[in-house]
Amino acid sequence: MKLKPAFQLTIAAVATTLATTMLASAVHAQSTLTVTSWGGAYTKSQEKAFMEPFAKATGTKVLQDEWDGSPAKIKAMVETKEVTWDVVDVEPSHAIQGCDEGWLEKVDYSKLGGKDKFIEGAAYDCAVGTIVFGTIYAYNADKFPNGGPTTMADLWDVKKFPGARALRKSPKTTLEFALIADGVPAKDVYKVLATKAGVDRAFKKLDQIRPNVKVWWTAGAQPPQLLADGEVVMTTAWNGRIYDAVKNSGKHFKIVWDGQGLDFNLWAIPKGSKNLALAQQFVAFSVKPEIMATQSQYISYGPTLKAAMAKVPVTIQADLPNAPANGKNSFVVSPQFWADHEEELTERFNKWLAN
Repeated sequence: MKLKPAFQLTIAAVATTLATTMLASAVHAQSTLTVTSWGGAYTKSQEKAFMEPFAKATGTKVLQDEWDGSPAKIKAMVETKEVTWDVVDVEPSHAIQGCDEGWLEKVDYSKLGGKDKFIEGAAYDCAVGTIVFGTIYAYNADKFPNGGPTTMADLWDVKKFPGARALRKSPKTTLEFALIADGVPAKDVYKVLATKAGVDRAFKKLDQIRPNVKVWWTAGAQPPQLLADGEVVMTTAWNGRIYDAVKNSGKHFKIVWDGQGLDFNLWAIPKGSKNLALAQQFVAFSVKPEIMATQSQYISYGPTLKAAMAKVPVTIQADLPNAPANGKNSFVVSPQFWADHEEELTERFNKWLAN
């Protein structure tokens, strides 16, 4: 397991406010906390927004680790009582599974201001939403100097917008996008996808674009790189990855928000954490409105606290997936639908790719 020290500061050096002084008195100055996330620009934003301020406030040494989203790793830690992670960044499906199977701690929302402080879909029994992100598609604006695509249907329109595409190698969001491109309103996408006819319709739509899909990507870093390398002119992606390429690398990429799939990332605590109280304190620290609101300065993911959104500068809100203007035709990725259907749809998707 790869760990790296993030920072370690003394209480005295930073106890300049009442809030930080209260936090500092609550934990031992040399306590250690291990926070596990997904790496890249996303973890960097968490480091700036949460880990570094928490370390300064409490004197805690914050260590970082990365994972690939495989629940088996957490389950194995819990079952063998060798839990080395204290806080883990999980997806909604992990939150549901971890609660059902008992390998995640329950969240005490009475200490976090209550569930109703969060936007709909962000507060789970065993995990707390910290960001809402969008699965979108983006294009290289240099390839379309006379105006680029604006709708999900345009992603399929290779006559009007010629060039290679990249799509995620997963049925999740790919099938939803196919239905939206075929005319299904985003708000109704799961009503259609819940039927055999709806699934058949989605795969039939994918048949149309398949000859133009050059890459089926599997890692979040690939889409902006594929656009930058000129391998494709359009690709599905996670909005923060595209934003990071534009803001920090000067790329001329544009996001199309039409039909985007909204999803969450959440903090969870594996059952058996040796630093449970400190882990709970870290989570509580992260979901303070004034703290949560800072993450959007580093990556274009939206806060899940209603009160935090109001603290994000208006100029930043425009690039967030949950900004009103960006969510006119969007859907929330259903963790329950995918918990019920992921295995069968992944099997069919993989067979479809192989044929």
